[in-house]
Amino acid sequence: MEFLKTQIPDVIIVKPKVFSDERGFFMESFQKMKFKEAGISYDFVQDNHSSSRQGTLRGIHYQITHTQGKLVRAVVGEIFDVAVDLRRSSPTFGKWVGVFLSEENKEQLWIPPGFGHGFYALTPRADVLYKATDYFDPEGERCIRWDDPDINIDWPLLDESTPIISKKDLAGSSFRDAELFS
Repeated sequence: MEFLKTQIPDVIIVKPKVFSDERGFFMESFQKMKFKEAGISYDFVQDNHSSSRQGTLRGIHYQITHTQGKLVRAVVGEIFDVAVDLRRSSPTFGKWVGVFLSEENKEQLWIPPGFGHGFYALTPRADVLYKATDYFDPEGERCIRWDDPDINIDWPLLDESTPIISKKDLAGSSFRDAELFS
């Protein structure tokens, strides 16, 4: 596995070593010792699976309590995956990084606690699996609007059309008004 730092050094692209032949492929998607050696020494307590149709945008989600780190990958289709630094004490506070994750590239994105997370489905179907470092906490769940002008994420919207967004996500806070981390 390779662990590649992004423009926000705490957010890391994980490139697996893939062994392919006429039967298909094999890869390690997680190996605790290799992750620990790369500085990712969290225990994962929950796995989640999300399936989205093309044009769906989910996020920007985070939990203010039971803060979650996430290891994200697309196992069907392709997504544009985004991490936003919500840690006021960070030199990259308010900055975002976006990465294309797909069943073809088999890459994963490590998003540490203290970040917001969202993604946009680029293919007719996109199935996303992600490991979380803490349990889902509905009381601590927060959302920042996907189109917040202060964060200004450059989403690769198909045909520049309005994405499909849940009512809950449409009601998300602005970055300025959001409850964030110290």
